[in-house]
Amino acid sequence: MTENFTLSNGMRVHVIPSLGTQAATVLVLTKVGSRYEYPEINGASHYIEHLMFKGTEKRPTTLDISRTLDAVGAEFNAYTGKDMTGYYVKVDGSHLPLAVDLLNDMLFHSLYDQEEMDRERGVIIEEINMYQDNPMMHVEDLFEQVLFEGSTLGWEIAGSHKTMRSMTREQVISFRDSHYIPSRMVIAVAGKVTPDIKAMLEETFGKVPKEQVAPKLFAPFAGVKESNRPRAAVQKKDTEQIQLAMGMPSFGVNDKRNASLSVLSTILGGTMSSRLFISVRERKGLAYFVRSSNSAYDETGAFLIRAGLDKSRLSQAVSTIREEIEKIKTDGVTAGELLDAKTNKRGRLLLRMEDSSDLAEWYAKQELFSDKVKTPEEKLAEIDSVTAESVLEVANEVLNEKRMSLAMVGPYESSEEAITAAGF
Repeated sequence: MTENFTLSNGMRVHVIPSLGTQAATVLVLTKVGSRYEYPEINGASHYIEHLMFKGTEKRPTTLDISRTLDAVGAEFNAYTGKDMTGYYVKVDGSHLPLAVDLLNDMLFHSLYDQEEMDRERGVIIEEINMYQDNPMMHVEDLFEQVLFEGSTLGWEIAGSHKTMRSMTREQVISFRDSHYIPSRMVIAVAGKVTPDIKAMLEETFGKVPKEQVAPKLFAPFAGVKESNRPRAAVQKKDTEQIQLAMGMPSFGVNDKRNASLSVLSTILGGTMSSRLFISVRERKGLAYFVRSSNSAYDETGAFLIRAGLDKSRLSQAVSTIREEIEKIKTDGVTAGELLDAKTNKRGRLLLRMEDSSDLAEWYAKQELFSDKVKTPEEKLAEIDSVTAESVLEVANEVLNEKRMSLAMVGPYESSEEAITAAGF
């Protein structure tokens, strides 16, 4: 039976016991990411995530932290997005107290030693280089830069060479202290959970002082003006294969139309039997991979179509993708497609819920962003209620070419050249 409660300082907790597993995951999410930053410290959220592993008062070095976790066979990591940062430890359930203690130690007692901070700057600069040198990774960043142009939502999560070299220790710690506060943090503990977990969390995370001043938040995304030609971003690289990302803004995380949009994405390009996969790859051999997906943020979203394409047939592939978009907007989806998509989504979700890490993230992310925390069963009921009519409605609302943005990695000198090469 799941349980949710609030610690004495206002930090929210979800406990999700799961029978039949010996593993337990402790996940802590903080509602901060690159969209909360200001220009001089772009990349600070990601930098802070790295620095949490560089030593604490109790465990002064990186090796002290990693050795403690390695000794019990734990899985541990962290991740930064545009709107959240997460830290997790997954252990044999008998070591749950260690996981709780160590995460609390890292998040609230890290040293931020100047020498370690300076060393980590170089690590992150190399990480930035890695992403920029990988077209499949970088094209999605380019896409959101142009889609969310003018908003911090379009900023790079890792920042830039310049910001990573120039932001000061004082700026980083001030930013951390304004966001790593109980009211903006959620803990989820899933898997083999011991009965004393509430007391354990109160004695650690519950001791964090309440904040005195609310942090400065982001300005909402203003939206996209309609245009007869798409906006575009290009990274020039002499490649044989073009990495293409194209899409439009969609709905915020609490929009009730997201269930229908999720089904639409599955039918259009979410599986190896989807419309785009069959038409672009299987019938015409124009791409090795092609897929669609949707990401939802607080007040908006990004509906994305991705493909790796032969540059000599780029315009043919883009034309085929656009034809499939128009077909689904005009004709809608069949009863068979609708049933298959719902069944696919049910199967994928139930498989995810077999893992304590996914269970923890399911509840923590909803607590952080959603108006209501829904169980997997409630989410599946939403998917089951989707109709062919509601899918057609969201297709015509979201798949609007006049709000389209493009990103490409390939041998193009300018965005105009890329737009023309794609056949617009």
